[in-house]
Amino acid sequence: MGRPFGLENPLELFLDKERNDFTRGDILRVIEEMGIELLSFHYTGIDGKLKELRLPVQSRSQVLQLLADGERADGSSLFKGLVDTACSDLYVVPLYRTAFLNPFSENTLGMMCRFFDREGKLADFAPGSILHRASELLRSSTGLSLHALGELEFFLLYRPETEDGDHYPLPMQSGYHATGPFVKHGAIVEEMVRHISRITGSVKYAHSEVGVIRNLASNIPEIDGRFGEQWEIEFLPAPVSDMADDLVIAKWIVRNVAQKHGCIATFAPKLEEGVAGNGFHFHMMLREGDKNVMVGDKGELSEAARQLIGGICHYADSLTAFGNTVSSAYLRLVPGQEAPTRVCWSDLNRTAMIRVPLGWQTVHDLAANLNPADEEDAVPGKSRQTVELRTADGSALIHLILSGITMAAQWGLSHPGESLEIARTLYLPVENSRDGEFLGHLPPLPRSCVESARVLRRKADLYTREGVFHESILRYMTELLLAEDDEDMNQRLTSMPADQRLNESLKIMHGNLHRH
Repeated sequence: MGRPFGLENPLELFLDKERNDFTRGDILRVIEEMGIELLSFHYTGIDGKLKELRLPVQSRSQVLQLLADGERADGSSLFKGLVDTACSDLYVVPLYRTAFLNPFSENTLGMMCRFFDREGKLADFAPGSILHRASELLRSSTGLSLHALGELEFFLLYRPETEDGDHYPLPMQSGYHATGPFVKHGAIVEEMVRHISRITGSVKYAHSEVGVIRNLASNIPEIDGRFGEQWEIEFLPAPVSDMADDLVIAKWIVRNVAQKHGCIATFAPKLEEGVAGNGFHFHMMLREGDKNVMVGDKGELSEAARQLIGGICHYADSLTAFGNTVSSAYLRLVPGQEAPTRVCWSDLNRTAMIRVPLGWQTVHDLAANLNPADEEDAVPGKSRQTVELRTADGSALIHLILSGITMAAQWGLSHPGESLEIARTLYLPVENSRDGEFLGHLPPLPRSCVESARVLRRKADLYTREGVFHESILRYMTELLLAEDDEDMNQRLTSMPADQRLNESLKIMHGNLHRH
């Protein structure tokens, strides 16, 4: 693959091949020649967090067995409420293409794993299996694949150690793309980006986000009195299954690097009234082979793209069951916060549920207008058009929300008449974006976990069709959401005196600080 270039994957450089082509022999070579002493098998449980099994490298035959057959794990603990303790064993089997050098454990090789049952089949209730089935259904029924990218937003909470930490203060809601010395922890985020880039190869950029917190008030000692900077790490499009793994790994890296530097990283949907919440936006791109099919010949949105939009709108009010899983999520989905409250789509508009961002549809090599020509480094023009779903937040269960989005895409492409009509009727023109009467005719999004649970129960057949979602997962999610008991939350808070409302809001916002 040639000489190292920036933050390329060190294993790809070492083996001189792309990670999708890694074989068992390649992994053995890495272990033997790079002095690997430990394997770390990683996987995602029902709580959405990255799990780990540490395996010492003791002999070639032992490692061969692990790479071929994986190991056992207790499914009743990883999938509490889904797997009975009487039949709880699952196999965790490594996926070679995900191999990476563990940045937090010396001489350790990590790999993401998939769950298999006693019959050697992918465990049907595991989130990774659900996403795999959804992707296969889309591909087999339409000939297209869905690529996605996530926008990972989080707060870095810290304590100013000296009075210097209070110099160059940023006003509230003014952190967007700020630089040092106005933001203090750019170097920490750069460390996160370096690790994530070397492992996934799919980071697009990182930047400071809008949110600024000074002296956070909380009944949780871990965060009380801390200052906060909001950051975002955005990814490059990748097949949805790969993107799900990449995002789970990224959250793990963000938390570990923050911990190393004495900070707390949280993806909680909301931390303070009047301060931006942590969204988790997803961009989608339909591809036929290597071709982006989101635009037509004249640069307009293609029919397939509008079918995708129609499908997501059809699923939208139930997708919150996977993308907004704690009560504080619904303190973010309120008017005036650049967060959606209605099912609709629009061009560029950041208050719409689905936004169609700029995508280089008809313009290319814009730098040629500013710089001397360099024909040797000419870049072929290509569309990077996506559509962005803006409902989800940091409480999202990544594999499940991407599975739901993939099912929505498949439905839209398989029901072209219905999906195109839905897209036509739910388009929000920019000139109507503040028209209360127009907005009032658009379907509302759920306003609580309880409402999301009821919608998911009502629309369960959208997910269980073709055997993609296991019924036990939908039952689990419904019970999880109903347990939040937040049906009238916003109305209750509005009716409280100011001090009481603030205290109750803080309990809700900080009660699930590290839920997912």
